[in-house]
Amino acid sequence: MTERGFKMPNLADLTEATRLARGGRLGKASALIQRSLSSGLEAGDTTGSRTTQADRHAAILPERLREGLGQLLRGLRGVPVVKGLKGFEFHGLQPEPESRPNEHFVARSFSNVAGARDYKLFIPSGHAGPRPLVVMLHGCTQSPDDFAAGTRMNELAQEDGIYVAYPGQTRGANAQKCWNWFETRDQGRERGEAGIIAGLTRAIIAEHPIDPLRVYVAGLSAGGAAAANIARAYPDVFAGVGVHSGLAAGCARDLTSALMAMRAGAPGAELPGGESGFGTAQATQSVRVPTIVFHGGNDTTVNPRNGEEVLAQAGIDSLSQSSESGTRPGGHRYTRTLYRDTDGQVQAESWRVDGSGHAWSGGSSTGSYTDPLGPDASRAMLDFFAQHRLGSGLNP
Repeated sequence: MTERGFKMPNLADLTEATRLARGGRLGKASALIQRSLSSGLEAGDTTGSRTTQADRHAAILPERLREGLGQLLRGLRGVPVVKGLKGFEFHGLQPEPESRPNEHFVARSFSNVAGARDYKLFIPSGHAGPRPLVVMLHGCTQSPDDFAAGTRMNELAQEDGIYVAYPGQTRGANAQKCWNWFETRDQGRERGEAGIIAGLTRAIIAEHPIDPLRVYVAGLSAGGAAAANIARAYPDVFAGVGVHSGLAAGCARDLTSALMAMRAGAPGAELPGGESGFGTAQATQSVRVPTIVFHGGNDTTVNPRNGEEVLAQAGIDSLSQSSESGTRPGGHRYTRTLYRDTDGQVQAESWRVDGSGHAWSGGSSTGSYTDPLGPDASRAMLDFFAQHRLGSGLNP
């Protein structure tokens, strides 16, 4: 089809370019369509106004050609527009806005003898010197991107200059993408998922300007329970642990005992009907791992008693405690308890959020399992971690 000498793009070229774009061969697709459209524009540029002429011809394109060109433009989004194509856009067929990858939130993979996992790494910008690292373990059904969005941890980490790693669980390892915190093979040192996460952490420390004395691990739900296991297994790697809606290290040995612990708490919890709970939390080690716990008072997925068991493992019996209560403006009431050693250093911290369920407190609704009405767990954890360096743990 022509108008006043204007040569319309060849439909066969558009069809072939669309096929190439769908197949991921954007370079060849772009070259083909650009040759076709550029030649058409140049041939018809008899008035010196390409944009006006392109708009006029766009209005008379056959429906099939419009559809093909629309598909192609969508397929070629992000490909630079060459001279001669500017203005050759019409309503309904503009390419979608370019979605540029975040250069500060990158995808990586890790493997060692214990296994392999993909992970996302947030790299802060504009901060000099060795930086802290926080390893974040998501909950069941979640992903690194979902967890990052829900916790808003990257936003806060950029402010403070903190690296944040988000290992991703696979469906091959767990159908619901839960970390296998209840499996004994994944709880111990240099084996299973604990060994993978520790190895991944060491690899990040070796590759980036990380301060090895300021490395921490935290998680939600199954990720919180896994974080507790990992921190207990690697007190020489992690200077602190954050457990949100999770369970104590080693409190389960299989799926049955895990369900018991989630339902009524562990260890030795009594279930309705007088039935005894399964599992016993590991004995406190000689080195205290500084611990911060968040738990919703209305959590029906993981009994809040499990948060108390996490604190028990942190050796709070030998610490002095002080509590304060408050309410987030327009949100939930909470009780914050600090546990100090004889030097006044806070070695453990607990947040009990009344009215909140099984969700990350103060999180963003852009992610799953969040409760925006609660106090900010991400901010509280980063503030707690900032007080601790590796080697500062004391005998309980």
